[in-house]
Amino acid sequence: MNVYFVTSEASPLVKTGGLADVAGALPKYLARMGVNVTVILPKYGEIPPEWVERAVHIGFTFVNLGWRRQYCGLFECNVNGIRYVLVDNEYYFRRGYLYGYGDEDAERFTFFSAAVVESLELLGPMPHILHCHDWQTGLVPFLLRTRYAGHPGYRDIRTVFTIHNLQYQGVFARHLLQDLLSAGDELFTPEGLEFYGAASCMKAGLLHADRLTTVSPTYAQEIQTPAYGEKLDGVLRMRAGDLRGILNGIDTQEYDPMRDPHLAVNYRTSREKKRLNKLALQQELGLEEDGDVPLIGIVSRLASQKGFDLIAEALPGLMEESVQLAVLGAGDPGLEAMLRDAVHRYRGRVAAWFGFNESLARRIYAGSDLYLMPSRFEPCGLSQMIAIRYRSVPVVRETGGLRDTVQSYNEFAGTGNGFSFGPANAHDMLYTLRRALSFYRNEQAWKQILDNGARARFGWETSAREYVRVYREIAV
Repeated sequence: MNVYFVTSEASPLVKTGGLADVAGALPKYLARMGVNVTVILPKYGEIPPEWVERAVHIGFTFVNLGWRRQYCGLFECNVNGIRYVLVDNEYYFRRGYLYGYGDEDAERFTFFSAAVVESLELLGPMPHILHCHDWQTGLVPFLLRTRYAGHPGYRDIRTVFTIHNLQYQGVFARHLLQDLLSAGDELFTPEGLEFYGAASCMKAGLLHADRLTTVSPTYAQEIQTPAYGEKLDGVLRMRAGDLRGILNGIDTQEYDPMRDPHLAVNYRTSREKKRLNKLALQQELGLEEDGDVPLIGIVSRLASQKGFDLIAEALPGLMEESVQLAVLGAGDPGLEAMLRDAVHRYRGRVAAWFGFNESLARRIYAGSDLYLMPSRFEPCGLSQMIAIRYRSVPVVRETGGLRDTVQSYNEFAGTGNGFSFGPANAHDMLYTLRRALSFYRNEQAWKQILDNGARARFGWETSAREYVRVYREIAV
């Protein structure tokens, strides 16, 4: 079975978030199950030279975007045993950032989607499945069903569209997408791509893909409700029979505290070695060096979605406890200012590093005792799984993939691998943190929680089997 992964980012070539982790890891596990996977993504200027230098030019074509006719180069390289194809057009992709160019992103990713479909016959054996990810590739299923519907070579191709975060939808002016796609009014009705007077690339994928998936079972249910559906819940309820929630995994070889080169001390289950990582992290971040004080870690985008408003409200009460907080992230300038103030106010007890630093992220997972994720919504979340892998106990809000992966500790049954709370308010979060801290001081209970977490299996094997099942259901 030939499966082409169509994605706007994939680790280790280029990454801004969890999508890249999924697109980088899942193909490796699909390949072990006999699937022939090709990953297709833009040839960004941000891709490190060592990868670009490996890429071999394999062909080119031209893509029609309204009145424009744009060059599309194709480069191929091998990444960890997986074939990668890079779509080249320097006007669109040789820029400082992957996203964030306003209406220009409409043209950039319409070009990318059209280039993928236009190039299929140049890339070798035709795919049985095009597996598309998030709004940047939502136009791929649409183009197959419309512009290429009569193309004999494309007749048997089936599509899967995965929602990683429904909040980001690729909504642009209707006339702009009509122009780029050379599409008539009949395709931009409320039953089509029209979205409250504009047009939605996400909706294009939801309507035209043969199967829909999202990244956790709970999120698959949540997005069919008005509270989480981002005004697309009606479309998702209509396609509920084709929608499946498949929990993301993590690459357990990549995230292994026993072999992680970024840590001060490697470890598997040793609490003493983990304590040494905490002392090293405290020294690195300017926190008071004390191996006994509980340290709470956060690695996250600084956004209201991630519950930082709850953290801001609860912080004075949390600092009444004997506890430290280490935060790594970037995003909302107001939240950055809040954290800078907290660092100043609680000097030696709160540390914040602004930006993205993969090496430091690993050390926070390894050095923290508790890992906080109070997200207002979380399609899947990978950080809580990584934290458990590094024997940091998660404290999460019960939503999306957090609910599917973190079970709250039950001291009577001895079950649970973390702590969770339901309502999105600071009071409930602070109560749950204090409950977690009380068990941190109970050596036997804490060992039980850590042992429960050590038995969790968050690798990709189970999820990859689920995707193969989806592919087989629709493959011709």
